[in-house]
Amino acid sequence: MSCRDVIAVLAAFVDGVMPAPMAAELERHLEGCEPCHAYLATYRKTRALGAAAARIDMPGEMRARLRRFLAQRLRTA
Repeated sequence: MSCRDVIAVLAAFVDGVMPAPMAAELERHLEGCEPCHAYLATYRKTRALGAAAARIDMPGEMRARLRRFLAQRLRTA
């Protein structure tokens, strides 16, 4: 398994939905590849931070301003 392969299937690995043989191959790769091991740690941390941010209740006015901003960006894209 190459580093590119690891990155392509990382979500399935972290979510625990990857077939066992493929997960074992990925784990073997991670044991010998420090950059991929670091990438996995960063990926997990990013997902955890995103999940934590999603639980924060945003004030109504801020939510409305964000929606207007995003809608405007989508119209101009």
